[in-house]
Amino acid sequence: MFYTAAGIIYHTCLCCKFYGVSRRYLSTKRPLFYRRRFLISAQLACYNCSMAKRVIALFGGTFDPIHLGHTTVAGEACKHIGAEQIIFVPAKRSPLKGFLPKAGDADRLKMIALAIADNENFQLSDYELRKPAPSYTLQTVRHFQTEFGGETAVYWLLGADSIGDLPYWHRIVELIDQCNLSTMYRAGCEPPDFSRFESVWGRQRVEKLQRNIVPTSLIDISSTEIRTRLAAGRDVTDMLHPAVADYISARGLYEYGSTW
Repeated sequence: MFYTAAGIIYHTCLCCKFYGVSRRYLSTKRPLFYRRRFLISAQLACYNCSMAKRVIALFGGTFDPIHLGHTTVAGEACKHIGAEQIIFVPAKRSPLKGFLPKAGDADRLKMIALAIADNENFQLSDYELRKPAPSYTLQTVRHFQTEFGGETAVYWLLGADSIGDLPYWHRIVELIDQCNLSTMYRAGCEPPDFSRFESVWGRQRVEKLQRNIVPTSLIDISSTEIRTRLAAGRDVTDMLHPAVADYISARGLYEYGSTW
């Protein structure tokens, strides 16, 4: 952010898409309290990412299994936010789920590697798999912020179907402040509305969440449906990268009577 001679603040943080110009709050006619409040709000809106030289996005989940929907929306999000990398971070177990993924850690890691091998902007990390379950997003975000340094803006990608669970996420307020939570919503659906959380998280955090909404294509595929089809012996090749489909078949994953 920078200041003009007229005392106007221009916040030009490309990574969080916040462009604020305000005479109202920084006018010399306003009490110092109001001017400070605006400055704090602007800093909160782009915590740890002002004028970032690099942008990375973390894509977490169980990926049980990873499918074409995952890789398609990740690619679209990468372009939308201008990310240098999308890092897939498979979770050992979600804190909000009382059960482990159906496929083992090694199998899920291998399937992701196969699914993203053709995209140079996609990377894979086993960071959460090497930690005791469950996986907490805040810890993961801080790990990558330390790894990439303070000049890198970190985004965390999540699906719009996860919004209702956000109040139950571990230290969610700190997470909103720490990074850019980016909600992906599918074409043809209503954009997410975070206004219901304003009384809990505050206006600035809600505005930050709204700014980081990412539109994606309508792809009606789910890992649950894939597992169900495989258990019934049905074809799922149109939902998976060919290498992933071959790997599942060779390993007998998700078949009826298997550990899934």
